[in-house]
Amino acid sequence: MRALVTGGAGFIGSHLVEALLARGDEVVVLDDLSTGRLANLPPASERLRIVVGSILDGPTVEQAVAGCEVVFHQAALPSVARSLRDPAATMRTNVEGTAVVLQAALRAGVRRAVLASSSSVYGDAPARVKDETLPLRPRSPYAASKAALEQLAHAYTEMGLPCVCLRYFNVFGPRQDPRSEYSAVIPRFTAALLASQPLTVYGDGHQTRDFCPVANVVAANLRAAESPDAPGWAINVACGQAHSVLDLIEALQDLLAPCPASRIHRAARPGDVRDSLASLDRARMLLGYRPEVGFREGLRRAVAWYGEHR
Repeated sequence: MRALVTGGAGFIGSHLVEALLARGDEVVVLDDLSTGRLANLPPASERLRIVVGSILDGPTVEQAVAGCEVVFHQAALPSVARSLRDPAATMRTNVEGTAVVLQAALRAGVRRAVLASSSSVYGDAPARVKDETLPLRPRSPYAASKAALEQLAHAYTEMGLPCVCLRYFNVFGPRQDPRSEYSAVIPRFTAALLASQPLTVYGDGHQTRDFCPVANVVAANLRAAESPDAPGWAINVACGQAHSVLDLIEALQDLLAPCPASRIHRAARPGDVRDSLASLDRARMLLGYRPEVGFREGLRRAVAWYGEHR
């Protein structure tokens, strides 16, 4: 198979590229390197072509997608906080860029597109467990951009390009950048602990997340590219377990002992949701998905990587 991975030099995208190459596929990576890094990828070769460019540039996208059977659309401007500061940039990349990618894929005769959505589309839905039948209640421009991405995917499925949207829940693992001001909580906490610095906790720390090791996300993408029943659906990808931020700190302390863990509490951030826990019923039914890597094993792998690369 020949696949295009947009955002393929990024955290999740590079793991997906690695898995595709490992099973013998040909891969084209399209990345503008605004958040991705070439160091995340093996050198370009006969089976890996790297195109440095933007998903907003139609001719570049058309060049990258030519001859590809599947598109894995990972490219995005991540972060709720970033979207609050610059909503227009978030919408341009995450919505307009998605439209450019899907239009190029449709013209190129791609057989399937798998798109990265987000659990943030649920917002603070009153149900404790988030299943895909809940109405979408985005609380930030970032979340709204992912809801719009799903609507585009539905439209292009109707137009003849089978699309699958995967709603990622709090993905973590090796290569996730802890240095960015928009970094996720696990790399940020791990880097702070390794440097013996205090942990900044937004809110009371009892808010919960369904933390998902990146290996599970990769497996779900590969299944979504092949499952005959997946097109037209939005599907949760997670571990199906809730852990509070304070639980996370305790788990990291166990792995990094004797690193201290003093905490600084700040006000909860605008746009953040209180609790997030995924139903995996649809993922099991449509993809045959089950988490291959659990929360603590995922933490162990991530912490080991950060220890080697600090």
